[in-house]
Amino acid sequence: MAAWGCVAALGAARGLCWRAARAAAGLQGRPARRCYAVGPAQSPPTFGFLLDIDGVLVRGHRVIPAALKAFRRLVNSQGQLRVPVVFVTNAGNILQHSKAQELSALLGCEVDADQVILSHSPMKLFSEYHEKRMLVSGQGPVMENAQGLGFRNVVTVDELRMAFPLLDMVDLERRLKTTRFLMEQSTSSPVRAFSLTCASSVENQNPLPRNDFPRIEGVLLLGEPVRWETSLQLIMDVLLSNGSPGAGLATPPYPHLPVLASNMDLLWMAEAKMPRFGHGTFLLCLETIYQKVTGKELRYEGLMGKPSILTYQYAEDLIRRQAERRGWAAPIRKLYAVGDNPMSDVYGANLFHQYLQKATHDGAPELGAGGTRQQQPSASQSCISILVCTGVYNPRNPQSTEPVLGGGEPPFHGHRDLCFSPGLMEASHVVNDVNEAVQLVFRKEGWALE
Repeated sequence: MAAWGCVAALGAARGLCWRAARAAAGLQGRPARRCYAVGPAQSPPTFGFLLDIDGVLVRGHRVIPAALKAFRRLVNSQGQLRVPVVFVTNAGNILQHSKAQELSALLGCEVDADQVILSHSPMKLFSEYHEKRMLVSGQGPVMENAQGLGFRNVVTVDELRMAFPLLDMVDLERRLKTTRFLMEQSTSSPVRAFSLTCASSVENQNPLPRNDFPRIEGVLLLGEPVRWETSLQLIMDVLLSNGSPGAGLATPPYPHLPVLASNMDLLWMAEAKMPRFGHGTFLLCLETIYQKVTGKELRYEGLMGKPSILTYQYAEDLIRRQAERRGWAAPIRKLYAVGDNPMSDVYGANLFHQYLQKATHDGAPELGAGGTRQQQPSASQSCISILVCTGVYNPRNPQSTEPVLGGGEPPFHGHRDLCFSPGLMEASHVVNDVNEAVQLVFRKEGWALE
């Protein structure tokens, strides 16, 4: 039962479990080939792959050679996938269809957008916030991503900074100095025009109060921003002022405005020898600042991306739909999750496996109440974790997740709201790379190694 307590804790953060229950409703060189096509298959599979991207298929913008070998096994002579495959990444600073195009070019076979799950993809399920005015943080096409998720009234951190030019004060070069500076920066944009209303008194350090900027009703954290100090400051301003950063409040409200966040990865692997900061590091900064300033804990209405159960349920649903499009009548009973990060990929897969085992033996576990949609029964019975050594995990690296010398526990790199269970970080299988992972699965399933 103690281990199952972790399942409820990871399914969502601070009262989010009911949303997890709703989730199941519902390089360059060779020309791209289509990875699947509608029509009957000669050997209907009963298993599918959930593939991480960074550290498994690519390192930065370079494809890992083993990934090309793996897809030569996964794709048949007609250029169709032999089994359903979904790419599950905690990246979020890119459009879904752009990520699919990127993978198509790197892997040499066409990947459709509906085969790609970004860290924030499950936010499509949070329809109760889609009409609210939300501040969005991240980089890249944050506005397009937010709108693609269903949020129709979004303001970016840059727009908020333009509307309230006295809030961003860390970088001396970006501090507002004179009315002339403000006039030079203005354009016909309504958001930038907002800032002119308080410009006349900036030189006297007595800006006019802002009453014309619509109140913000929540915060979306889609991925790590570029200027962390600006995003941290303005998000704190919004939370402490209850959505009206120009006014300020004597006593910060609590509970604060709703916060939806994706991608809890503390670290991720690119071309550098050591892991890089991920969005989980940014969340840690925000949580620490909020705790220090208010004495209270920052709470999330939604916390998704691997290792949350919500993300894996979402992935399972895409696997099912993909199999249906191929005309594969046999249900997908086994999922094989291949990743390079013990904390996100292995932990999440093992946690989802526990969830599926519980559902198989005792019925779907109760993860909370309040959902407006019924959970579709899961056809999958297991989720097997496979850890590769081409990314974050490296058994020869002294900074890996192996136990430290002296028998002590390794540092916990998971999110604050996760229930830490060391056993969930132990992969069912450890292989060198994704090609070995595919061969392992095919042998276990009795499939030919084409």
